[in-house]
Parts: sequence; structure tokens; C-alpha cells
Amino acid sequence: MESVIALLVVSFTVTAVYWLNRQKATWIQTLLNWFPAILFAYVIPAGFTHTTGMDLSGVFLHSISRNWIIPFAILTVMSALSIPQLRIVGARPIVLFVAGSFAISTLPVVLVFLVQTVWSGGKDLFITQEYWKGLVPIVGGWIGGSTSQLVLKELVGTPEALFLSVLVLDNILVNIWTILMFQLIKRSDQLNKWFGIDEKIPDFVEDEIKPGSRNLGSIILTSASIVLVTIVVNYLIEDFLWRVISLSILGLVLGNFIRRWNHAFVLRIGGILIILIMAILGLRLDFSGLSLPFPFVGVALVWLISHYVIMMLVARTMKLHMAWVPIASMANLGGISTAPAVTAAYNEEWMPHAILLAILSMVSGTAWGMFTIFLFSLF
Repeated sequence: MESVIALLVVSFTVTAVYWLNRQKATWIQTLLNWFPAILFAYVIPAGFTHTTGMDLSGVFLHSISRNWIIPFAILTVMSALSIPQLRIVGARPIVLFVAGSFAISTLPVVLVFLVQTVWSGGKDLFITQEYWKGLVPIVGGWIGGSTSQLVLKELVGTPEALFLSVLVLDNILVNIWTILMFQLIKRSDQLNKWFGIDEKIPDFVEDEIKPGSRNLGSIILTSASIVLVTIVVNYLIEDFLWRVISLSILGLVLGNFIRRWNHAFVLRIGGILIILIMAILGLRLDFSGLSLPFPFVGVALVWLISHYVIMMLVARTMKLHMAWVPIASMANLGGISTAPAVTAAYNEEWMPHAILLAILSMVSGTAWGMFTIFLFSLF
């Protein structure tokens, strides 16, 4: 019964978001300027579970999303990315992303040191009681995802009770951060003017205005190729990370070497799939069960905000378009699902780049966490 209810909630959510995106009424456009339509995909399911008290975190849709919808979306979105786009964007967004990862991995050590300096109980809390061991899995969870988080938990020996509370805090912070990034990316143009950045990104998907982009033959060829490749890769590759990497590479191959590939179509389908993934994620939104000392939570909050401020300074120094800051931040913290969703709130054509950064995050998360452990060991 719960699975049926979850399916109905997700179906309603996707329909509602798609409807909102097509509305031209002034009051709706004003609302969407403050609260992007795709963000409703996240909060409608969460609002339903909160008001009804239902637990839909274990329904079958979550495994379907991870095993089929996300891989399908990755292949679809990545096939919209042409190799010339990579040359246009350049290496600066990757530099910004790495700066964000470096900040995430080093700031907890710096902040714990500062807390010990200004508060007499800081050393007892973080060192004697070993609460620093709860910060290391957060590094893995933010940069690499659940797998890195679990690996680092074992490496550092985080106590189970502390780890469970950290998981809840991590969930809360990332959910709040996702909402904030939706807001900030909408204001990227204003930030560009404020910082004196005049970088312009050209239109990537030029064929979206061409009559051939609606050719039935190209749509059938594109759709059949995506379905077939996704099925083959899913059955041949079990590891999620390698599946993501393989589909991303194959997407680039399909989009760049098949002459009749319909880039506008895959970009549109990819946008719908991202909404669907966000709606399913929203079923798991839960803010209950948090039990941590306030200084620990305070460190996490300052850590998160400082990470963003550092990325803004790096982007300002490189004269990089400010939209890359929330994109790179979400690639670090949110990963393969939320990074392209936040990006779509500004420009859907940038979604493939968000996925590339998210893949770098998945690959490097454990290494950054081990770097954090090394820094803590120096104390």
C-alpha cells in the first residue's frame, strides 16, 4: 500500500512541477523567482510525509531510482554535452570544485583548533570525548557520498551512536543547503554585476531551435539508443560508481559521434528525469532524531558557510561566472542527483557539467576524508 501511495505522490509532484514550469501568469513567475519550480519536486513529497506521518523512505521507488532512473538520466544528460562545450567552459570550474573539496577537508581541523583556543571545554569535547571522529564521516558524506562516508567511519572508528546522529545532521544540513543553493543560483547574474564579472556562456544546444530537432526519426534513434545502452550497462556493471562513469563516457560518445543525435530532445527528457529523481528523494526528507552537542552543530554550520565563502572568493579571483559556485558546491555536497537539479534552475544546458563535477566528487571523497584524518593526526 505504501508503495502505491508513494507512486501517486511522485506522479502528482512531477505533473505539478511540469505544469508550473509552463505557466506564464505574473504571480506564478514571481513565486518561481523566489522558489524555483524544480524545488517543489523536493518539498511536495516531504510535506506529504510530514503532514501524514507516513514513512516512505523504504519504498521500492528508491531502489528503482538508484538502479535505473539515475543511470538513465545520467546517460541522457551527458549525451547532450558536446566535446566543444568542454573547451568553451575550460578548467576553471574544476579548479573551483577542487578548492571547495579542499575547504571541506581542511576546515573541520581548523575549526576544532579554533574552538579549543576560545573555549575551555573544546578540547574535552572534540579530543577527549573524540567527537572529531564524527566530523570525518561528514567529509566523506559531503564529497563522496554514502560509500565514502561508511569507509571513513571504519577508518577512523566513529562510535555507532555518534555516527547515527551525524547521519541525521548530515541529512538536515544538505537538505537546507540544497534549498539555499536553489535561491543563490537564481541570483548569479546579480552577483556577477556586484563582483564586476562579465563572463558570458554561449548557447550550447543550438539545434533546439532548428526544425530538425523535432524529427521523429532522430527521436526514435536517440530514445532506442539510450534505453538499450542503459540496460546493457546495468546488467554488465554492478558497482554504482563505475556504472555512473561508464554511462557518462558512453553518453559523450553517443552525443558526439552519432550524426542524427537529437541533443534538444535528450536535454528535455533529462530535465524531466531530474524532476522525477528529486521527487523520489523528497520522500526521504526527515528532520527527526538529532542528538548532538550544540558546539558540534555550530562547527558544522560554520564549516558549511565558510566552504561557500571560500568558493566565492576563488570564483571572484578567477573572474568565473558566479553560477558555478552553487553548482560546484552542490557537486561537492549533494552529488549526482541534486547538482544537476540546482543547475537546471539556472540553465538546463549546464547540467552535463554539473554531472561531471559530481562524478569527480564521488571518485575523490574517500581520499579527501583520509587527508582530513591525516590533518587531525597532527594534533
